[in-house]
Amino acid sequence: MSAQKEKKKVLFLCTGNSVRSQMAEGFLRAFGGDRFEVKSAGTAPAGINHNSIEVMKEAGIDISGQSSDRLERQMLDWADLLITLCGDARENCPVVPAGVEKRHWPLDDPSHGDGTDSDIIERFRKTRDQIREYVKELTAE
Repeated sequence: MSAQKEKKKVLFLCTGNSVRSQMAEGFLRAFGGDRFEVKSAGTAPAGINHNSIEVMKEAGIDISGQSSDRLERQMLDWADLLITLCGDARENCPVVPAGVEKRHWPLDDPSHGDGTDSDIIERFRKTRDQIREYVKELTAE
């Protein structure tokens, strides 16, 4: 009987489930889909930000079919690893079940702040690139 290794279940959490957690979900699907199951959620989901979709397209990943979901208890029960991507989600996350590893990736929200359209999209690209590096490190473990 061959023992097939179970996929690690990763839940990405941020407030709006519109930018950072969506990008992280897209990257992990692309880089580790054969070894990971992935979901993302928000404490106050706001829909996927169009700039997130655009900068991920630039990276060759289509996240337009992903959904912006509210965090539910069964998601926490499902996960092996919970990764928060903003301080608000880290502070407001419910108690994580025993056995679920919890990590925090401190990332600024690129949708906050002033500037031209060019300034804003550059913030999204910077966040995307930071998330790509975090996900690469995760898949290399």
